[in-house]
Amino acid sequence: MTLTAPRPRLAPTRDRGTVAVLLFRDAPLFESSIPISVFGVDRRVMGLPYYRLLVCAGEAGPLATTGSLRVSTPFGLSGADQAGTVIVPAWRAPGERPPEPALAAVRKAHKEGARLAAFDSGVFVLAAAGVLDGRGATTHWMYAPALARHHRRVKVDARSMQIDHGDVVTGAGAAAGLDLCLYLVRTDHGAEAASALARRLVVGPGRRSGQAAYFDRHLPSELGAGTPIGDAMSWALDHLAEPFDVDEFAKHSAMSRRTFDRRFLEVTGTTPLRWVNSQRVIAAQRILESTDLPVDEVARRSGFASGPAMRANFLRVLGTQPARYREAYLASRARGGREGREG
Repeated sequence: MTLTAPRPRLAPTRDRGTVAVLLFRDAPLFESSIPISVFGVDRRVMGLPYYRLLVCAGEAGPLATTGSLRVSTPFGLSGADQAGTVIVPAWRAPGERPPEPALAAVRKAHKEGARLAAFDSGVFVLAAAGVLDGRGATTHWMYAPALARHHRRVKVDARSMQIDHGDVVTGAGAAAGLDLCLYLVRTDHGAEAASALARRLVVGPGRRSGQAAYFDRHLPSELGAGTPIGDAMSWALDHLAEPFDVDEFAKHSAMSRRTFDRRFLEVTGTTPLRWVNSQRVIAAQRILESTDLPVDEVARRSGFASGPAMRANFLRVLGTQPARYREAYLASRARGGREGREG
């Protein structure tokens, strides 16, 4: 999802080709490394765009990270003052407020026209800085309830891979950080440059079907047992194959339908009906992968009213039809088996 507006005028002290990455202690290494891998390698000899990368500590270092590693950065927060793009890839805890100097650096960058970008848990830093107030934002679907709870002024959308407001871009979780970084390159240098870089990184040129395909039966801790929304979601997961409507779904939260709809959107970033249909798509995927049942029977067993209803939701969530999904899955599995035997 993009809501792109023209980027604001950049302060003369900042360079549009310079990217600053803010790192924090106890943040996961994988997510933190993604923008460094994309923007920190000089690939001009390959004809690819060049960015000057500044890796900045958002707080005093060295910074502990995954696997007990400790990271020392070449720049502190002052490095971010030079950048035309400031990226926050990760933050350690949704409920913990980032240090005020880091938030001040983010606000300053925004005021001076720098493009801000964050994905996964890093979106919590932009939210805490206030630059997402009143705006749509996405994050890892597992973090969406916490983002909605801790930052009520943010319009959380758990379905999108990225949301672009021109001056602020947010992205989904983990490996989706690559999608966001490639999207930034495409915005700066065009689709051809982004596709060439994607090929170099051996990744797809960008997933556009959203995060719903990656939702699973695990409920975030914010929606655990004993919470009204969590109890209703648990009930729905146990009864997906049965025909029920949102009114029945809402009854298991002990809320009125109107309150349930509002609270569900607040804590998940999506509507009850869209969430249920996304879960039914996941159930249908598993049946398609493990059986040769006709599509209409798969629809019935996964709770859809009909084959056409399942096809419409497959197209919305996955961007393909059930039969094509099965064909692609079986072909991929066959290729994997051949490669394993040849290896």
